[in-house]
Amino acid sequence: MPNYKLTIEYDGGPYSGWQWQDHAPSVQGAIEEAIEKLNGQAASLYGAGRTDAGVHALGQVAHVMLGKDLRADKVRDALNYHLGDHPISILDAEKVPDEFNARFDATERQYLYRMIDRRARLALDRGRVWRVPYKIDAEAMHSAAQNLIGQHDFTTFRASECQAKSPVKTLDEITVLRAGPELHIHVRARSFLHKQVRSIVGTLNEVGRGNWAVQDVSDVLEARDRTACGPVAPPDGLYLVKVIYPD
Repeated sequence: MPNYKLTIEYDGGPYSGWQWQDHAPSVQGAIEEAIEKLNGQAASLYGAGRTDAGVHALGQVAHVMLGKDLRADKVRDALNYHLGDHPISILDAEKVPDEFNARFDATERQYLYRMIDRRARLALDRGRVWRVPYKIDAEAMHSAAQNLIGQHDFTTFRASECQAKSPVKTLDEITVLRAGPELHIHVRARSFLHKQVRSIVGTLNEVGRGNWAVQDVSDVLEARDRTACGPVAPPDGLYLVKVIYPD
């Protein structure tokens, strides 16, 4: 059975998240339905990460073993056809060794969070950017974010339902910068805790709006206490941008 690596783009708004659920639409479920139509039988799809409800992807990666040996470009095009009106696109498909695993072989995951600080509501990017109706100090947010780089116990930024064995993670990079009218928060790490990025963004927002000082972010990290975290940012602005694998 050939193993195929899929690179996937999707709008997470209509879905309960990546992971298949019994009574709610999911990205994984929609793609597995398309796979069954192509394959002639059900096949399990395994993603590099489980994005939450409303979270988007520019470069999610998954693998699936098919019962048919097909050209990779045919797999891509056929899956896109069978996905129909779903806001999901298979950007690329390639044959990979049988042992390739989209989740466990990943060495880095890159996320982007988009914010915009304006009073007027969103007409075009509704559901894709977090709008805050007050001015944000991006430089203060960036300075505060540097306290989070490196290996730390991220209990403060870990959702209560997180299933990770340990709250210790290593953030390789986090930057906050202006991109036209928007603020972009870029985060890189091998792996993340459940809602870690959204928890970090919500906390940094408290600095950006002037409610907290830069040093406060270091203090809440060291508290190792979920109640010390700022309000969790909504899923609208979060994107899984890219998943990196060994060459």
